[in-house]
Amino acid sequence: MASNRIFKALADPTRREILRLLGRGEMSAGRIAERFDMKKPSMSHHFAVLKEAELITSRREGQQIFYALDATVVQEALTWLWDVFGDGKKGRTQ
Repeated sequence: MASNRIFKALADPTRREILRLLGRGEMSAGRIAERFDMKKPSMSHHFAVLKEAELITSRREGQQIFYALDATVVQEALTWLWDVFGDGKKGRTQ
């Protein structure tokens, strides 16, 4: 897991909202972009950062691109975060 890329991806509220939307299921780039007030190049940048972090996957169908969560990587990231921050006992001596 490339944690630096994941943290970079999660640092932006727009990208977190994209992930939240994709948590409901696969969506086209256009349908996602409708939810945001920004130009196409900015949306493309957000998609690229999320893809680089391997948090989303894409597939092309004709002229449309569809995005979906990469559940495996998201689960690995959440597991890692829980291990580090979850119970507050990791790294403590008793």
